[in-house]
Amino acid sequence: MSYLVYVAGFGVAVTVFLWLRDLRIFYRTGLAGYRKAAYWGVPCTAITLLGYFVTASAEGWELLGLGLVLLGLYLQGRVDRENVWHGEGTAERFFGRAERTKDKGSRKRL
Repeated sequence: MSYLVYVAGFGVAVTVFLWLRDLRIFYRTGLAGYRKAAYWGVPCTAITLLGYFVTASAEGWELLGLGLVLLGLYLQGRVDRENVWHGEGTAERFFGRAERTKDKGSRKRL
């Protein structure tokens, strides 16, 4: 097993993390850009998983698998999103802690 399998696995983990973060921000804000990003996260994660399996299983096809992982990451980053960050810290931005919209009632902040 090559070290490239670990690189592909890290790419899959990043894609899944970004997809779940977009999903959480959409749930909290209800913004259309994050809805589209959360929907696009499903095929992007599938592409990166396919790239991981190609990298891990097919000997001599590691670069094709890494290309698929990079394609999934690239496509996920291409979705336009609204700016929801207004002075939040790094940790809050990293975990997707955005302010809730006013129409969601008086639920507690997660």
